[in-house]
Amino acid sequence: MFSQGRILLSHLRNCLSVQSTRAAMCVGVWSSLGYVKDSDIKAVVTLPVVPANAQEDRLTPVWDMVL
Repeated sequence: MFSQGRILLSHLRNCLSVQSTRAAMCVGVWSSLGYVKDSDIKAVVTLPVVPANAQEDRLTPVWDMVL
């Protein structure tokens, strides 16, 4: 467990939260066991392609109001 954590928490990625670290380690194990497909992970983390001429949606003036 320590060596897996050391690979994940290198000096370049030392600001991950405990929850993010745990989730990344779980996904790694689940992937190696075949529970999660690489294509599923890519589908979740890949941003959609937005055309250059696409207009941005405007937020309503009270988008940040706590209900």
